Amino acid sequence: MTRLFCQEHADILRLDAQVLQSRPGAVRLSQHPFYPGGGGQLPDRGIVRWQGGEVPVTGFSEEGGLVWVQLPDRIEITGSVQTEVDPVFRQCMRELHTDLHVLNALVFRDFDGALVTGVQMNDDGTARIDFDLPGADNDRLRALEPELNDVIAQDLAVQTHYVSITAAHGEQGLLRSRSVAPPPSAEGLVRIVEIAGLDRQACGGTHLASTGASRPVRILKIENKGRSNRRVRIGLQGL
Repeated sequence: MTRLFCQEHADILRLDAQVLQSRPGAVRLSQHPFYPGGGGQLPDRGIVRWQGGEVPVTGFSEEGGLVWVQLPDRIEITGSVQTEVDPVFRQCMRELHTDLHVLNALVFRDFDGALVTGVQMNDDGTARIDFDLPGADNDRLRALEPELNDVIAQDLAVQTHYVSITAAHGEQGLLRSRSVAPPPSAEGLVRIVEIAGLDRQACGGTHLASTGASRPVRILKIENKGRSNRRVRIGLQGL
């Protein structure tokens, strides 16, 4: 997949662009700020403005590594446009995704490198992450909440860089999912999200610039899902 603008500039929510290709209900743009979804993160919400008005974005599709922005009512747009991400929704996704990385780091450290088996972020400020943890003590998982919030309060920097797919497979802990990994870029590179002094792992989503930009987090529930799966549900406080 082509690198996304939002992966390097998650705080820039409005961009001017040119329509490169158009068909009823979809456009391919010279640039856009949207995250199209994936890795358990929901697709961005937003709008496209042009000389004839504005419409909400209804979704995204990928064709040949290129992202098409879906529009309602089979609208056709040409020329210059302005795109804008819903700021409240983007902030929620950035917080949840960064907080899940912190929780993942703590579980990976304390539970012998347990791998992730599933992730889902929700627009109500909650999320869940599943771990391969046969026989795990759920109380030990629940007891991670104070340290999770301590890491948030430390305001650790969050940065991204790229490594080759070979290097990603060669460094233990960079690939944390049991079954999937972020797709490499056209250059064969994998995006790494690093929380200073705490964690490094492959990820394609949008994140905060530092952990302190997140609200505190509650561990809402821990569930046993099958013989080896533990599901941890979290929620942003105040929502």
